[in-house]
Amino acid sequence: MPIHINPSLFEKSTSLAISQGHNRVLLIVTATKPCFYKLWGVMNECIKQELPFIILHSGQHYDEIVGHGLKEFSFDEFLGIDYNLRGDLVDKSAELFVKTKVFANYCKTEYPDILFVPYVNGDTMTAGIFPAAWLFSTNHMCIHGEAGLRSMAPKQFNKLTGFESPSDLIEWQWNPNWEVIRNEPFPEQYDTFIAGAGCACHFPPVNLNADHLIREGYDPSTVHVVGNTVVDVISAKESKNVGISVFDEYPKLKNGNWLRMDIHRRENLNPKRFETIVSFVEQLVEQGHYIAFIELTGTKLAINKYGLRERFDSLNEKDNFILTPIWKEYCHVIEFLRSENCKAILTDSGSMQEEMNQLQKPCFTIRFSTDRPETVMAKGNLLVPPLRTEQMVGIVEHVLNNEDIFSNMKTAPRLYGSNVSNSIVKIIKTLFKNKDQFFYWATERLGIYKDDDFPEYL
Repeated sequence: MPIHINPSLFEKSTSLAISQGHNRVLLIVTATKPCFYKLWGVMNECIKQELPFIILHSGQHYDEIVGHGLKEFSFDEFLGIDYNLRGDLVDKSAELFVKTKVFANYCKTEYPDILFVPYVNGDTMTAGIFPAAWLFSTNHMCIHGEAGLRSMAPKQFNKLTGFESPSDLIEWQWNPNWEVIRNEPFPEQYDTFIAGAGCACHFPPVNLNADHLIREGYDPSTVHVVGNTVVDVISAKESKNVGISVFDEYPKLKNGNWLRMDIHRRENLNPKRFETIVSFVEQLVEQGHYIAFIELTGTKLAINKYGLRERFDSLNEKDNFILTPIWKEYCHVIEFLRSENCKAILTDSGSMQEEMNQLQKPCFTIRFSTDRPETVMAKGNLLVPPLRTEQMVGIVEHVLNNEDIFSNMKTAPRLYGSNVSNSIVKIIKTLFKNKDQFFYWATERLGIYKDDDFPEYL
């Protein structure tokens, strides 16, 4: 599918950039469902602070359900470029390179005096590939939000057998003896790692992320610890009327104290792990726990591929289980998580770990490692390794039945700040005002001299 460009939005943003004297326009790059709510605050602050911007949507998530955030968060009003990516990871990656070159040539031809500065967020395929495509096409780098996400695990997990006691697993996690292990999630850990290499400005959420970046050789002066923009959208959604309630959409949720569950990571959808996880769900339901299982796109494919549909249909007949499609309205997610009907969550999502920290609800992360280890270290989150069903059930029940542990998880400190988008845009405004080139030779990094020249033939 072709690129779609809205020339009128380009004229408006470039005119504002010229009037402000810095000739720079921020390209806010959206890709997936989490991008819409995490980048809403950045867009909103650009409007408030009159920072010239345009929305570039890669099209990685595009249908009515997962792409609904374009409308829900009003990105469509400022959508200047839509790449319309389609296909698998290879198709989208290749298409992203080609279309970025086409778009970069358009910018050079139509707006030769304007420096467009892309802002990518997190660990999506788009966040990983776009900075390289942009750098190779323009000789300029990007900005990386949620930079420095590196998966970690307790060192004692090297000994996991599946027969450890819940108390041992908790003790191993709630101590500082952790190590970096970047194998999973895949491809997200790869995406975030290569994203940073193509960026000249990094916004890590917490100090731990900044430590990773600096250890890897990034210039500390380009690393700004700001928090996580998810806090801004949660704050906004908490104060707004949700319209149709999630409890009207799914009346079954009105009764019971639910554990909301979503599983979609590629590593968790392989046959061995997924069977362990499905058996885990069945045992929790059998023992009387209320499970709200969200069938994400990858989950649906796995259920059908492995012939598990009948098992889920059987579960769905029970009063304490509900199988739902993706909740397209983010306000429904926040409404339910904040409610007394939601006791805790079971997830393999990175963003959900952040959201539960902000909402101060216990989180069980179905992984062997996590790229948000700070939430575990703060004792609001626990890894539940999908190694052995009985052990998984044991960990969850140990916590739910232990009031001291459960209360500690509910009162874990919030980690991700406040007014984060405001801080981010203020920093970008300063960089624009100073006419930052978003590319630095070694001579500048070493403080020898500054060289802005980049001959066209290079």
